[in-house]
Amino acid sequence: MSTEENNKGNYGADNIQALEGLEAVRKRPGMYIGSTDTKGLHHLVWEVVDNSIDEHLAGYCDAIDVIIHKDNSITVKDNGRGIPTGMHQKLQKSALEVVMTVLHAGGKFDKDTYKVSGGLHGVGVSCVNALSSYLRAEVHREGKVFEQEYATGIPQGPVKEIGTSERTGTTVTFLPDASIFESTVYEFDILAKRFKELAYLNKGLTLTLIDERNFDEETQAFRHTTYHSEGGLLEFVEYLDSSRTALLEKPIHIIGKEDNVEVEVAMSYNTGYQENIFSFVNNINTREGGTHVAGFRRALTRVFKQYGDDNGLFTKAKVNISSDDFREGLTAIVSVKVPEPQFKGQTKGELGNSEVTGIVSRAVGDVLKFFLEENPGQAKKVVEKVILAATARQAAEKAREMVQRKSVLTGGGLPGKLSDCSSKDPAISEVYLVEGDSAGGTAKQGRDRNFQAILPLRGKILNVEKAMEHKIYENEEIKNIFTALGVSIQDRDGERILNMEKLRYHKVVIMCDADVDGSHITTLILTFFFRYMKPLIEQGYLYIAAPPLYRVSKGKEFRYCWNDEERKDAIEQYSKGKEDNSVKTQRYKGLGEMNAEQLWETTMDPTTRLMRRVNIEDAIEADHTFSMLMGDEVAPRREFIEENAKYAKIDI
Repeated sequence: MSTEENNKGNYGADNIQALEGLEAVRKRPGMYIGSTDTKGLHHLVWEVVDNSIDEHLAGYCDAIDVIIHKDNSITVKDNGRGIPTGMHQKLQKSALEVVMTVLHAGGKFDKDTYKVSGGLHGVGVSCVNALSSYLRAEVHREGKVFEQEYATGIPQGPVKEIGTSERTGTTVTFLPDASIFESTVYEFDILAKRFKELAYLNKGLTLTLIDERNFDEETQAFRHTTYHSEGGLLEFVEYLDSSRTALLEKPIHIIGKEDNVEVEVAMSYNTGYQENIFSFVNNINTREGGTHVAGFRRALTRVFKQYGDDNGLFTKAKVNISSDDFREGLTAIVSVKVPEPQFKGQTKGELGNSEVTGIVSRAVGDVLKFFLEENPGQAKKVVEKVILAATARQAAEKAREMVQRKSVLTGGGLPGKLSDCSSKDPAISEVYLVEGDSAGGTAKQGRDRNFQAILPLRGKILNVEKAMEHKIYENEEIKNIFTALGVSIQDRDGERILNMEKLRYHKVVIMCDADVDGSHITTLILTFFFRYMKPLIEQGYLYIAAPPLYRVSKGKEFRYCWNDEERKDAIEQYSKGKEDNSVKTQRYKGLGEMNAEQLWETTMDPTTRLMRRVNIEDAIEADHTFSMLMGDEVAPRREFIEENAKYAKIDI
């Protein structure tokens, strides 16, 4: 056994390095976990789970259990080696206490202990400890059980030996500090989505989530879910493309290793028009991509272009092929394990290691070249798709030019239907995309014309999920949205970029009826923005208006209600618990049922309105959902509706 392997296997107290203390964490929690809202709250779980994932990556853990207790405390239990409990030579205290109380202390800072670590994007379990009113660590190791308890990061006693054990592993239970977090209520779905992703990224690992706050009388069990993937990234791509029509018989799987950088890619082509590349570094979702994605794209373009040229396939097509033509209808997961990753920016969403580009490019290129040579039939299908994409791209460029040229020629080219606002300052200006001319007219009368613009949309806009790009720019309603907002799509270095330099409004509000048709139109508009104007969502400019569902009145008194609970409260308030026929309830099914004054005071007045900002917490799940709801495949949509029917409300 080599020294390196020996050190890795004998994970002990001396492998723990301490870099700095915890002093500032409670004073400035946002600096360490990003925020103290629900995102920061869930980040605590990611930090603890990351430690267990590191044990899996090192080959010592294949099961992680996470429990949400009734008081919203969390338990994370793994079957790894267990955090070392021996004496730390430098600090003269148990290594367990060092890990739990010293920021940036852990085996992941010792290259011999963990070659690759998923937790480097965070600050470790010590930060979780500092931000928890209570934390208990239990370690099963070397035939014994050890325990230490903490309050706000302060040990409540030394590490104690409390029993014997035949298993190994670490169990951490913590209760987030209510004086620090805006809310301490954990959301099952947020945790479940991340664990599902982690299962795909770490094949062979079983993640179980149990919610003790939710007991099902019928099954006599707590709400729970388990994720496990033997296929890993291959299954991940199949899941993402489950609502699309595949071009390849099965996804292409690429595995490579060079200079301790591990590369794994799974990719497939479908008949759709979107490019969907999702990337990870040490299990961290790199939303902005980086050098690993650049390497993948470079190999993809190089190998396919060479294959097409060698076989004379592009010459016959008589179109100029661009690099992004090779990516239309592509779904890919690019995952790399890098010993010392360098990230760009505070969000750590982009990998910066320059050497990774070549490593990924070589690994992907070798396997792709072999695949094309061995599968000429499938290769031909992809090349035909590329040629179709190139033809469509040229048509789309012409269509875009027409829209943009018309805009210039008509002196700003604002749509005739747009009732603009007086303000020219985008920071305070907002535009409402309103369903139908009738509601648009009411909104125009009710608005504050100083800063509120109204753009009525006729009927249902084009479903962009099923349409080639040039068709989108031919659609009148979509053209109106582009010209009203003042944005344009440009091609830059083979990338389709949304130019927002002339964006005219920093609030774009979708306002549709609160019925089935209105929900469908909202989804169509959301799909369009997600596919073609994603930066607008990412910068927080897209909103959905929330008109009230009811108006409850008694005589001259009335209350607007946004849900059934508020409606019941209003009825209770006016009837004082007795049957009272003078209490009336009006159900608003459409915006047109309100007059201009009512629409203003309930839905458009900044001092009283409710609006939901659209954000993309999980781009991978959003991509899957949009393709499933709006794509060609009926079966996944039917399955989704059947699964979620119990949550639906029917308008009668």
